[in-house]
Amino acid sequence: MVKERKIQLEPSWKSRLEDEFSQPYMDTLRQFLLQRKKQGAVIFPPGGLIFNAMNSTPFEAVKVVILGQDPYHGPGQAHGLCFSVQDGVAVPPSLINIYKEIEADLGCTRPPGGNLHGWAEQGVLLLNAVLTVERGRAGAHQGKGWERFTDRIVAELNGGREHLVFLLWGSYAMKKGAVIDRDRHLVLNAPHPSPLSAHRGFFGCRHFSKTNSWLEQHGQPAIVWA
Repeated sequence: MVKERKIQLEPSWKSRLEDEFSQPYMDTLRQFLLQRKKQGAVIFPPGGLIFNAMNSTPFEAVKVVILGQDPYHGPGQAHGLCFSVQDGVAVPPSLINIYKEIEADLGCTRPPGGNLHGWAEQGVLLLNAVLTVERGRAGAHQGKGWERFTDRIVAELNGGREHLVFLLWGSYAMKKGAVIDRDRHLVLNAPHPSPLSAHRGFFGCRHFSKTNSWLEQHGQPAIVWA
């Protein structure tokens, strides 16, 4: 039985996702996380920030979805928003490349820090496919159940909203976003902004101006990406 107080989820998301928390896979995932903590693993982000993407951007407020893979695994980095780091933490290489593309695409001045909460407040859902990780162990919680949970989030947005923009960077995000209805939403694909792949087409993709054009065409305010 799930204890109600444990589901720290924004009400519009909770009403749509609540039944997932009673599924056997979610109980298995919960037990896995508890066991890893008992074994001394340091799990990121902190428990109160695991659902930060949804808590920062209610269901009806979502305008843009950026799909990441899993949280940063360095101390103080992850806070539940993909590609984003907490205040005072060095900006990671992938986010530096995102900023470079925004600068080239829109002529914006690059922000000094890497906290993207301002995007989330404007309707950008910064969703990782996997919502937890362990310190120093990239991908440690892949295949444990989070992917099913976040697939449900994508499905709810795909079927329950219209005229959203999905930014799918890299093959992992593209695969996860394959179910999205292209007649209902704008789906923009590009290589991942990692230094290993950004030069293969992330630079020059102009996703940020394309996103804003789509939003304005459908009566929504543009995102202030700066």
